[in-house]
Amino acid sequence: MRKIMALCLGLFMLKPAEAQMYKGTETPAYSVESSLEGAELRSYGPRLVAEVTVGGSRSGAANAGFRILAGYIFGANADASKIAMTTPVAQVPDIPAGSPAVETGAAGAQSWTVRFTMPSDRSLATLPPPDDPRIRLLEAPPERMLVLQFSGWPTDAALAEATVSLLAIAGRAGIKGRGEPEFLFYDSPFTLPWNRRNEVALVLD
Repeated sequence: MRKIMALCLGLFMLKPAEAQMYKGTETPAYSVESSLEGAELRSYGPRLVAEVTVGGSRSGAANAGFRILAGYIFGANADASKIAMTTPVAQVPDIPAGSPAVETGAAGAQSWTVRFTMPSDRSLATLPPPDDPRIRLLEAPPERMLVLQFSGWPTDAALAEATVSLLAIAGRAGIKGRGEPEFLFYDSPFTLPWNRRNEVALVLD
Protein backbone atom coordinates (compact mmCIF):
# COMPACT_ATOMS: atom_id res chain seq x y z
CA MET A 1 0.00 0.00 0.00
CA ARG A 2 2.81 2.44 0.87
CA LYS A 3 4.49 1.75 -2.47
CA ILE A 4 1.26 2.48 -4.35
CA MET A 5 0.69 5.72 -2.41
CA ALA A 6 4.28 6.83 -3.08
CA LEU A 7 3.83 6.06 -6.77
CA CYS A 8 0.63 8.14 -6.92
CA LEU A 9 2.29 11.06 -5.14
CA GLY A 10 5.23 10.97 -7.54
CA LEU A 11 2.94 10.97 -10.54
CA PHE A 12 1.08 14.06 -9.42
CA MET A 13 4.36 15.90 -8.83
CA LEU A 14 5.34 15.59 -12.49
CA LYS A 15 4.29 18.82 -14.21
CA PRO A 16 4.40 20.02 -17.84
CA ALA A 17 5.98 23.36 -18.68
CA GLU A 18 2.91 25.17 -20.04
CA ALA A 19 -0.71 24.10 -20.32
CA GLN A 20 -4.16 24.67 -18.92
CA MET A 21 -3.72 23.52 -15.35
CA TYR A 22 -5.59 22.05 -12.40
CA LYS A 23 -3.64 22.42 -9.15
CA GLY A 24 -0.40 22.63 -11.12
CA THR A 25 -1.10 19.62 -13.35
CA GLU A 26 -2.11 19.81 -17.00
CA THR A 27 -5.74 19.14 -17.84
CA PRO A 28 -7.46 19.08 -21.26
CA ALA A 29 -8.75 22.46 -22.36
CA TYR A 30 -12.49 22.90 -22.76
CA SER A 31 -15.08 25.63 -23.12
CA VAL A 32 -18.36 25.76 -21.22
CA GLU A 33 -21.31 26.22 -23.56
CA SER A 34 -23.93 26.46 -20.83
CA SER A 35 -24.87 25.38 -17.31
CA LEU A 36 -27.80 23.06 -16.61
CA GLU A 37 -28.97 22.52 -13.03
CA GLY A 38 -25.41 22.50 -11.73
CA ALA A 39 -23.98 20.49 -14.63
CA GLU A 40 -21.85 21.96 -17.42
CA LEU A 41 -22.23 21.42 -21.15
CA ARG A 42 -18.58 21.36 -22.27
CA SER A 43 -16.80 21.30 -25.61
CA TYR A 44 -13.43 19.52 -25.74
CA GLY A 45 -10.92 19.60 -28.54
CA PRO A 46 -9.00 16.59 -29.88
CA ARG A 47 -6.50 15.03 -27.50
CA LEU A 48 -4.07 12.16 -27.30
CA VAL A 49 -4.72 9.39 -24.79
CA ALA A 50 -3.17 6.21 -23.44
CA GLU A 51 -5.70 3.64 -22.27
CA VAL A 52 -6.01 0.08 -21.06
CA THR A 53 -9.02 -2.16 -20.51
CA VAL A 54 -9.14 -4.32 -17.40
CA GLY A 55 -11.76 -6.52 -15.78
CA GLY A 56 -13.09 -6.65 -12.26
CA SER A 57 -14.91 -4.36 -9.87
CA ARG A 58 -14.91 -0.64 -10.53
CA SER A 59 -12.42 0.18 -7.78
CA GLY A 60 -10.24 -2.83 -8.54
CA ALA A 61 -10.16 -2.01 -12.24
CA ALA A 62 -9.37 1.64 -11.48
CA ASN A 63 -6.36 0.66 -9.37
CA ALA A 64 -5.12 -1.97 -11.84
CA GLY A 65 -5.51 0.31 -14.85
CA PHE A 66 -3.80 3.17 -13.04
CA ARG A 67 -0.79 1.03 -12.19
CA ILE A 68 -0.43 -0.20 -15.78
CA LEU A 69 -0.60 3.31 -17.25
CA ALA A 70 1.60 4.73 -14.49
CA GLY A 71 4.25 2.19 -15.43
CA TYR A 72 4.15 3.44 -19.01
CA ILE A 73 4.61 7.11 -18.17
CA PHE A 74 7.25 6.32 -15.57
CA GLY A 75 9.48 4.65 -18.16
CA ALA A 76 8.07 1.26 -19.17
CA ASN A 77 8.29 2.25 -22.83
CA ALA A 78 10.62 1.92 -25.82
CA ASP A 79 12.64 5.02 -24.82
CA ALA A 80 12.64 4.29 -21.08
CA SER A 81 11.57 7.93 -20.77
CA LYS A 82 9.19 9.65 -18.36
CA ILE A 83 6.00 11.35 -19.52
CA ALA A 84 4.31 14.02 -17.40
CA MET A 85 1.15 13.07 -15.55
CA THR A 86 -2.04 14.94 -16.41
CA THR A 87 -5.52 15.07 -14.95
CA PRO A 88 -8.13 13.74 -14.92
CA VAL A 89 -7.80 9.97 -14.87
CA ALA A 90 -10.85 8.68 -16.75
CA GLN A 91 -12.67 5.40 -16.16
CA VAL A 92 -15.20 4.23 -18.73
CA PRO A 93 -17.51 1.22 -18.22
CA ASP A 94 -17.63 -1.36 -21.00
CA ILE A 95 -21.27 -2.43 -21.01
CA PRO A 96 -21.98 -5.58 -23.06
CA ALA A 97 -24.03 -4.99 -26.19
CA GLY A 98 -27.71 -5.61 -25.62
CA SER A 99 -27.56 -4.98 -21.89
CA PRO A 100 -30.34 -2.85 -20.40
CA ALA A 101 -29.51 0.76 -19.60
CA VAL A 102 -27.58 1.10 -16.36
CA GLU A 103 -28.60 3.93 -14.05
CA THR A 104 -26.62 3.11 -10.94
CA GLY A 105 -22.99 3.90 -11.69
CA ALA A 106 -22.51 1.29 -14.43
CA ALA A 107 -22.82 -1.54 -11.91
CA GLY A 108 -23.33 -4.02 -14.76
CA ALA A 109 -19.91 -3.42 -16.30
CA GLN A 110 -17.67 -6.48 -16.51
CA SER A 111 -14.64 -4.51 -17.66
CA TRP A 112 -13.45 -0.94 -17.57
CA THR A 113 -11.23 1.26 -19.73
CA VAL A 114 -8.88 3.47 -17.71
CA ARG A 115 -7.44 6.43 -19.60
CA PHE A 116 -4.67 9.00 -19.18
CA THR A 117 -4.60 12.08 -21.40
CA MET A 118 -1.12 12.64 -22.77
CA PRO A 119 0.58 16.06 -22.42
CA SER A 120 -0.50 18.56 -25.09
CA ASP A 121 3.05 18.91 -26.42
CA ARG A 122 3.11 15.24 -27.43
CA SER A 123 1.94 13.54 -30.62
CA LEU A 124 1.64 9.93 -31.74
CA ALA A 125 4.97 10.40 -33.49
CA THR A 126 6.75 11.57 -30.33
CA LEU A 127 5.17 9.18 -27.81
CA PRO A 128 7.31 6.10 -27.19
CA PRO A 129 5.57 2.75 -27.74
CA PRO A 130 4.58 1.11 -24.45
CA ASP A 131 6.30 -2.03 -23.26
CA ASP A 132 2.93 -3.41 -22.16
CA PRO A 133 0.96 -4.52 -25.26
CA ARG A 134 -2.33 -3.96 -23.45
CA ILE A 135 -1.84 -0.18 -23.61
CA ARG A 136 -3.34 1.63 -26.59
CA LEU A 137 -2.27 5.08 -27.80
CA LEU A 138 -5.13 6.89 -29.54
CA GLU A 139 -6.12 10.29 -30.88
CA ALA A 140 -9.47 11.11 -29.27
CA PRO A 141 -11.75 13.26 -31.46
CA PRO A 142 -13.41 16.51 -30.33
CA GLU A 143 -16.32 15.83 -27.99
CA ARG A 144 -19.21 17.56 -26.32
CA MET A 145 -19.97 16.33 -22.82
CA LEU A 146 -22.49 17.00 -20.09
CA VAL A 147 -20.49 16.96 -16.85
CA LEU A 148 -21.57 16.96 -13.21
CA GLN A 149 -18.87 17.74 -10.64
CA PHE A 150 -18.87 16.72 -6.98
CA SER A 151 -16.44 16.56 -4.07
CA GLY A 152 -15.82 13.88 -1.46
CA TRP A 153 -14.54 10.33 -1.76
CA PRO A 154 -15.49 8.79 -5.14
CA THR A 155 -17.07 5.67 -3.69
CA ASP A 156 -19.28 3.42 -5.79
CA ALA A 157 -22.31 4.83 -3.97
CA ALA A 158 -21.27 8.44 -4.59
CA LEU A 159 -20.59 7.75 -8.26
CA ALA A 160 -23.92 5.97 -8.62
CA GLU A 161 -25.77 8.91 -7.04
CA ALA A 162 -23.99 11.41 -9.30
CA THR A 163 -24.74 9.24 -12.34
CA VAL A 164 -28.44 9.16 -11.56
CA SER A 165 -28.45 12.95 -11.09
CA LEU A 166 -26.59 13.54 -14.35
CA LEU A 167 -28.90 11.29 -16.37
CA ALA A 168 -31.93 13.01 -14.83
CA ILE A 169 -30.56 16.43 -15.82
CA ALA A 170 -29.89 15.19 -19.35
CA GLY A 171 -33.39 13.72 -19.59
CA ARG A 172 -35.11 16.92 -18.47
CA ALA A 173 -33.06 18.91 -20.99
CA GLY A 174 -33.78 16.47 -23.81
CA ILE A 175 -30.07 15.69 -24.19
CA LYS A 176 -29.10 12.29 -25.55
CA GLY A 177 -25.77 10.69 -24.70
CA ARG A 178 -23.62 8.09 -26.39
CA GLY A 179 -22.93 5.06 -24.22
CA GLU A 180 -22.72 5.07 -20.44
CA PRO A 181 -21.38 8.01 -18.38
CA GLU A 182 -17.68 7.93 -17.57
CA PHE A 183 -15.93 8.91 -14.35
CA LEU A 184 -13.19 11.56 -14.10
CA PHE A 185 -10.84 11.77 -11.11
CA TYR A 186 -8.62 14.84 -10.65
CA ASP A 187 -6.81 14.47 -7.35
CA SER A 188 -4.12 12.36 -5.74
CA PRO A 189 -5.11 9.82 -3.06
CA PHE A 190 -3.77 12.19 -0.38
CA THR A 191 -6.30 14.96 -1.13
CA LEU A 192 -8.84 15.56 1.63
CA PRO A 193 -12.44 14.75 0.66
CA TRP A 194 -13.73 18.34 0.63
CA ASN A 195 -10.87 19.40 -1.68
CA ARG A 196 -11.40 16.62 -4.19
CA ARG A 197 -12.78 17.11 -7.68
CA ASN A 198 -14.70 14.18 -9.16
CA GLU A 199 -16.90 14.26 -12.24
CA VAL A 200 -19.40 12.11 -14.06
CA ALA A 201 -19.50 12.89 -17.77
CA LEU A 202 -21.93 11.91 -20.53
CA VAL A 203 -20.54 12.07 -24.07
CA LEU A 204 -23.19 13.57 -26.34
CA ASP A 205 -24.32 12.36 -29.76
